Amino acid sequence: MPRINIGLTEEQRQGVINLLNQDLADSYLLLVKTKKYHWDVVGPQFRSLHQLWEEHYEKLTENIDAIAERVRTLGGYPVGSLEGFLQIATLKEHAGNVPSATGMVANLVQDHEQLIRNIRDHVDRSSEDFQDQGTADFLTGLMEEHEEMAWMLRSFIEGESIEPSGTQPATETKTPIGV
Repeated sequence: MPRINIGLTEEQRQGVINLLNQDLADSYLLLVKTKKYHWDVVGPQFRSLHQLWEEHYEKLTENIDAIAERVRTLGGYPVGSLEGFLQIATLKEHAGNVPSATGMVANLVQDHEQLIRNIRDHVDRSSEDFQDQGTADFLTGLMEEHEEMAWMLRSFIEGESIEPSGTQPATETKTPIGV
């Protein structure tokens, strides 16, 4: 195999490949959750969430392919098994749990925000630790897409109070002033 000579050392490329593979694993887990919620959502918000999540999982699928291709561009191999994804992902599954529609949205917001924090760190590390501005730029674009998806999801539940379990807390009954 010809030696890759793109201005990065083997160590720099491998460092970035490791970051990208973690982003790939997290993105794949987020894709699976988004599809599962797309299938399982019920209630008055069914149609809007079903359609939104279809848009999101289509974008996630494109991003997953782009991340894997970036790994190949750098001479590496993308993680490609569920076992491999679960070993390096920072996101966690919620196997066997089907929350309310609002709980689903809240879970996905948390996952997108975790991915945003990870990618933000990976942008800095790609640029500063590994001197790979190309990957830093690539990751910045991915981060911006996750920021938009998180914003759309947060907007859905804005103004609603939710518990970590995805349930709404009991509301206090207040006596109107002057009664």
